[in-house]
Amino acid sequence: MPVTRRGALLTLLAAPALLPVGRARAQAFPQRPVRLIVPYTPGGVSDITARLMAEPLAAAWGQPVPVENRAGADGVIGTETLARSAPDGHTLALVSVGHPVNAAYYRLPYDTMRDFTFVTQTTSTPLVLCAGKGFGPNTPAELVAHAKRHPGVTFAGTGGVVRLAPVLFGQLTQTELSYVPYRGSTAAHPDLMAGRVDIMFDTVPAALPHIQSGALKALATTGAKRAPQLPDVPTVGEALLPGFEASTWGMVIAPAGVPAETLAKLNADCVAALRRPEVVDRHRVLGAEIVTSSPEEMRAFCQAELTKWGEAARKAGITPQ
Repeated sequence: MPVTRRGALLTLLAAPALLPVGRARAQAFPQRPVRLIVPYTPGGVSDITARLMAEPLAAAWGQPVPVENRAGADGVIGTETLARSAPDGHTLALVSVGHPVNAAYYRLPYDTMRDFTFVTQTTSTPLVLCAGKGFGPNTPAELVAHAKRHPGVTFAGTGGVVRLAPVLFGQLTQTELSYVPYRGSTAAHPDLMAGRVDIMFDTVPAALPHIQSGALKALATTGAKRAPQLPDVPTVGEALLPGFEASTWGMVIAPAGVPAETLAKLNADCVAALRRPEVVDRHRVLGAEIVTSSPEEMRAFCQAELTKWGEAARKAGITPQ
């Protein structure tokens, strides 16, 4: 139909009125409870972080934020649940470094990068290169010299980055290290202390009590800076390999396709919840540091971790199963 002068005027008058409605809809998030999936068992750092975030997020959003543990297959089951959820911001997950590392071990039912929206990093926890008190080397350099004289130094691994950190260390130092699998740190520690296995790259919180008691000794830590709990222990980067870093960490993710306005709100509110003093202090006790980021920074970091650990696994002959 031909556009009349009166019709055109009515359209112009109506157009501005539409904009606030659109903004109101964007600002209305969330409109119902926001589910926060933790794809691991209760009690770990990821679970504790999620529960510490849930209360301030619920207060900020005026909606409940139930934390749901959906453990299994090293986090794959819960992460797949997230990938299949609606991309409206009402379903989130708090995952660990296992998210990119799992691609080295498994044929995943989702794409590590493409199927997710990255909200923010949450924590960073360095590993510690440790050994029984009777093990000869006391520094990374001494360990490398020992391994070159005695090929086949054994390392305890529990999967994920705890297994791949010594793999990468061996590749970069051209030393032969032999993997001895364990179900967890608790199972590995007695053999490490007794000298039945030589070394382990374990999380600082897990190994720290044994280091403090003298049953284990710390050769180095693996963060970008020294661990506050072990201020006298140098990093691997300081002692031998500049730039070497291998940490466990957490991040909040959502399904791919979350609207930009919703993502901006998720990031701002999650960062605010994480930076609360009581949350920072609780993580310090756990041996973890609160680290936040923009969505773009988180995506780039996850991609870098995916590439780094994927290359280390391929060079070691590890193929996805």
